[in-house]
Amino acid sequence: MLESFSPLIFRSGLVAAVLLTIGLSSCGPSPEPVSLKRATAADIIQQVSEYKGREAVLVNFWATWCAPCVQEFPMIVELGRRYRDEGLKIYFVSVDWLEQSDRVRTFLEQQGVEGLSFIKDEKDNPFIDGIARDWTGAVPFTIVYAKRSGAAMELWEGKAHRERFENAIEMALEN
Repeated sequence: MLESFSPLIFRSGLVAAVLLTIGLSSCGPSPEPVSLKRATAADIIQQVSEYKGREAVLVNFWATWCAPCVQEFPMIVELGRRYRDEGLKIYFVSVDWLEQSDRVRTFLEQQGVEGLSFIKDEKDNPFIDGIARDWTGAVPFTIVYAKRSGAAMELWEGKAHRERFENAIEMALEN
């Protein structure tokens, strides 16, 4: 079949395809690879506080062994992409054992998570109390921080419906 194309047409088509590929690969920022950082409660709170006045922040505490966590995960990733340009930052914090770091990183990559995520590096009680006194330690656990004040606007344990996430995000973006 290639014999029926004139060399000039084939070459110009090939050149156009190469230029299109180069052009498309340079459009927009490329996704940031997953970075998994060991963190204490104080580290997480510090990271969230850096966005006060600039972005609302949603922090989701989860584990690879937690079925409800895994079920709601793709929805949270999608909401993060949807609200990113409106000023939402999302952090995922795994409460898996540190020895499971490779498994956690692989899961994050499979879910299309970009940038910085965390894995708990502190004993359970100090970590839980350092994050929120109202948290029993059950996962999934989500906290949404207000854009302007940086205060925790809403927090909940357990898997939640998309509507709950959206309402909390929209409220945090306004405050």
